[in-house]
This record gives sequence, C-alpha cells and structure tokens, in this order.
Amino acid sequence: MSAGPADRAGDKVAALTEALAQLGAERADQLSGAILVVPRAAIHQAAATAREHGFDLLLDVFAIDWLAYPGHPGPRFSVSYHVHSVAANERCSLRVHLDDGDALPTVTDVWPAAAFMEREVYDLFGVAFDGHPDLRKLVTPEDLEGHPLRKDFPLGESPTLFNDGRFLDPATFRAGMIGTSEGRTGWVGGARKGVVSAAPEADGKGGDA
Repeated sequence: MSAGPADRAGDKVAALTEALAQLGAERADQLSGAILVVPRAAIHQAAATAREHGFDLLLDVFAIDWLAYPGHPGPRFSVSYHVHSVAANERCSLRVHLDDGDALPTVTDVWPAAAFMEREVYDLFGVAFDGHPDLRKLVTPEDLEGHPLRKDFPLGESPTLFNDGRFLDPATFRAGMIGTSEGRTGWVGGARKGVVSAAPEADGKGGDA
C-alpha cells in the first residue's frame, strides 16, 4: 500500500500544524498534501509562523471560487498559499476562506514573491490584499470589467488589446491553439491608458527568421 499524504508529511509540516493550531487552524490532508485551513483574521500571522518554521519559499498564491459547487457549505472563495521548505524538501498549503468583498492582508512582507501572485488573484478573482505595495491588474486590460476566473463571469468572445500592444482575436487565437493557423496574436501598437508600447524592431538582416 502506498503512503498517503499524512504519512508523507515530514517533521516541519507536523511542527507547523501544531503551531498553527494555536491560531485556530485545522488540518485537512488531500492527495496534493497537507492543507492547513486558517481563520481569515490569522492568515498573516500564520504566514509569518510558516516562514519562521522554515517554509522559506512561496510557490504560489491562488484562489478558488466555490460558487454553485455541489456540497460546498462555506464562504464563496478560498485563497491558498503553497509553501515549501527548501532545506527539508517539505511543502504544504495555508488556506483561508472568505466571502465576496472580504479582503486579506498582504504577505509581501513575509514572502516578497507574493507581490505578483497577489496581483494575479486580485485581477482574476477580485480579492483585494490590504497593504500591498502596488495592487493593480497583472493580466487583463485596465478597462476590462469583472474578473475572468469568477464562476459568474459572462462567457463570450471579444477582441482584446493588451498593454504591450498585442491584439488578441479569439477566433485567430483558437485556430493557433489547435494548429490550423500560425499566428495567435497580431501587433497593433499603442496605447492603453497611458501605457506606451512599441512594435519590436526588425533585426535588419533580411531573409527568413
């Protein structure tokens, strides 16, 4: 019989589980490993405790929208922080549940790598992070209304101009993804709310690239 997630958890995960229990955290093991569910008010302290226990690498921050998920009794959103101890080669997740409109404190002071990860969650799910040094969109254009990874985001297709001047046409992009077209995006240059873009310069060599 192969070992389950709880059996694979090492000393650092066990020690962190015990420490976070003092903050009201509860542990839930899944196939992906140990998940420590932390009260929203304690998430920053839990992050700092994880760092103190040797979880020095923040691998990812991601959100889950449970809207209409069968059998989910809790708040609509969860945010997970996937952390790793480089020295011990152990990892686990800190997870916090929150309602629509609730904010979380930034953990950029604990793991500076959280800066871009929190911006992505803010952009795609609409979860704000109080105290973030530069909380703004990361992926979508500034004038896009809504958050595309929410389950109630309207599905549809519309051409999109990104900050760097790339123009995405959904039909062309889809054709490129399935291999029926070479191009996925076109360059139009310019210009989105003060963003200065310029087309890539030719190398001047001529001939085939």
